[in-house]
Amino acid sequence: MAGYVIHLAVGEEFLRNYPNEINNYNDFVEGIIYPDSVTNKSLTHYGPKSSMVNLKEFFKDRDINNDFDKGYFLHLVTDYLFYNKFLKTFAKEYIYDDYDILNKELENKFKVKIPIKVRDKVFYKSGKTKILNFEDTVNFIQETAKYNLNDIKKAVLNKDENWLKIRPLSKIKLK
Repeated sequence: MAGYVIHLAVGEEFLRNYPNEINNYNDFVEGIIYPDSVTNKSLTHYGPKSSMVNLKEFFKDRDINNDFDKGYFLHLVTDYLFYNKFLKTFAKEYIYDDYDILNKELENKFKVKIPIKVRDKVFYKSGKTKILNFEDTVNFIQETAKYNLNDIKKAVLNKDENWLKIRPLSKIKLK
């Protein structure tokens, strides 16, 4: 899963790109944080692991006709793109430190408001990142937030491999 701040930054940027798409900001943000706020993330990500998001399965359960579900789907889209298109390498022992190192800068850049519900799950560290870097992460956030959710829904339901194919993390592990 991408870190909370990355998800919330995508949400803030999405709102700037699609100012008329969301009516209830709080419901939208609740949807964004929901999939990672449960114990069993595989259930909320519709895959065997949260890094193996199945966007098609989401539509067997839900739709994107309310602000909560739009936030929820945007979260899943972000994770899908993060693990399948963005990450060049992966190591569990480094990725969470990288989130913590980037959090403050990303929070400031995208004017992210951390919901009370997850404040105790967002951490801040100093140091050098090992997997992520600030500029690439900013670009990822900006590019992800440009996607139209209805277009992705159509592509997923039409079995577009660009939204369905899973790249196992073992294929991008640090050596």
